[in-house]
Amino acid sequence: MEQLLGIFPHWNSFLNATSAVFLVIGFYFIRQKAIPKHKACMLTAFLVSSLFLASYLSHHALRTYYFGIGPTRFTGEGLARPIYFTILTSHTILAAIGAPFIIAALYLALKGRFDKHKKLARFVFPVWLYVSVTGVIVYIMLYHLYPAR
Repeated sequence: MEQLLGIFPHWNSFLNATSAVFLVIGFYFIRQKAIPKHKACMLTAFLVSSLFLASYLSHHALRTYYFGIGPTRFTGEGLARPIYFTILTSHTILAAIGAPFIIAALYLALKGRFDKHKKLARFVFPVWLYVSVTGVIVYIMLYHLYPAR
């Protein structure tokens, strides 16, 4: 079971990166007015982000309640610490605030309320992309650049 626990961070980062890729491709398609391709990419990004959330919550529930382990500690020192915690804090806050707006933008698009969808998506898209990309940056810093000793 502990080996499974060790896979979660890599899997979660893969899901964040995949979501970011679909967001960028979806943005490209909407700029090209390729609506069906845009829709497919954005629905895929939403599905992948939803899988990420389920996996992330499962990982932390297992760490806390099954293994009694706290969060992974950041071991970086010096300038790396404020950089890491600034990225992590902005990532976490924007993820929490952005989630309902992502759902709202998706809902508006699926209901064909494209004027309202477009207005909301102008704000939601960059936040969603930022959260996806910074999730990968946090992973790289925490598990590759400054791994626990």
